[in-house]
Amino acid sequence: MSRRGILTGVDLGQTMFLALDTLRAHKLRSFLTLLGIILAVTTLVAVMSVVNGLNLYIADKVANLGANSFVITRFGIITNAQDFIRAQRRPRLTAADYELLLSRMRDADQVAAIEATTQDARYGNELFEDAQVAGATPNYADMRDITIATGRGITEADNLHREDVCVLGLDVATKILPGMDPRGKTIHLGSKTCTVVGVADPLGTVFGVSRDTFILIPFNTYEKEWKIGTESATLFIQARSQDLMDAAQDEARMILRAAHHVPYHDPDDFGIIAPNSIMQLWQQLTGNIFAIAVWLTAVFLVIGGIVIMNIMLASVSERTREIGIRKALGARRKHIVMQFLLESATLSVVGGVLGLLLAISITFAVRTLTSMPMTTTWGSVVTALALSSSVGLFFGIYPAVRASRLDPIVALRAEN
Repeated sequence: MSRRGILTGVDLGQTMFLALDTLRAHKLRSFLTLLGIILAVTTLVAVMSVVNGLNLYIADKVANLGANSFVITRFGIITNAQDFIRAQRRPRLTAADYELLLSRMRDADQVAAIEATTQDARYGNELFEDAQVAGATPNYADMRDITIATGRGITEADNLHREDVCVLGLDVATKILPGMDPRGKTIHLGSKTCTVVGVADPLGTVFGVSRDTFILIPFNTYEKEWKIGTESATLFIQARSQDLMDAAQDEARMILRAAHHVPYHDPDDFGIIAPNSIMQLWQQLTGNIFAIAVWLTAVFLVIGGIVIMNIMLASVSERTREIGIRKALGARRKHIVMQFLLESATLSVVGGVLGLLLAISITFAVRTLTSMPMTTTWGSVVTALALSSSVGLFFGIYPAVRASRLDPIVALRAEN
């Protein structure tokens, strides 16, 4: 390494050491100086952690409709009251729509249907209130990744013969059949009864709400004994491959529009929900949250930068004689500029690191103590540190240039 390179490295190290030494010497002033940077980085990283964690959570728990699957409902995704009022005039989806799609679709691997209501489930003196009683086709469980822990699932024979059998979600089984083998037990669902043939593996929760409060019965049994004419079926369609998702949606749309006699220029009288449409809606919502966080971060960064600039200007005044000595010994303007830029950048980077540590601590505490999903990514860490160092460099330019322009003779006469 050349002598100049060695000297440059020593100068950089000494400059950073002086900056850190200044922080240690004036702890309260340093904390107040860095407060804006700390708040900015904490806000940015915490919000990015929340948004990233929620995106992963929604993709896994909500938008996961099954492999290559989409859903057709009466309403679809509605985001305002006017669309909801108009959607009330739509016809209900029925078993006939399900049969039509099942027989005519060529780009679909599977078509399933489900209708649901709520009822109290009882066995002996044990009661589970407001269980979701769902009439489902036999392939529904497979499409929704519902596996059986005990017993068996709903079969084609059960559906064909409209058997009064059911599969319980874990919460229901645990509440009304504690410590028992549930198979063969006859439970009451409102005024009706059904025989338990199986219990499903737990599905877990979504935002703290259990997904294991369901009772599955055969779809045809529901149509025969439970349907009161006001329910609308929900249709699940699994495309033959990921590449055929759009084609399968278009095919289902054409079949239903023709069956419902929808005019060419009129919109669909049903809604199609695909994983990408759920994620697009979610990202619109989180985008607004992130925009507010960016605005707050910008305000904190500007405040922090201005404070750093004022502190560096005060430092220039305090160290006028030192600057004069350095210039008298041969230091050039660029050396003085580099010294003060590195000091201001070091200040802001320290603030960024403190803010990052605070954000990571908050993320860990929230994730540990609550069900809120939060994930800190390397991207947010790099972004936070890059922003904090950039603020130090930007707002350190004026003090650095001012220090470099001091006349060495005038500076040497100054009294600190």
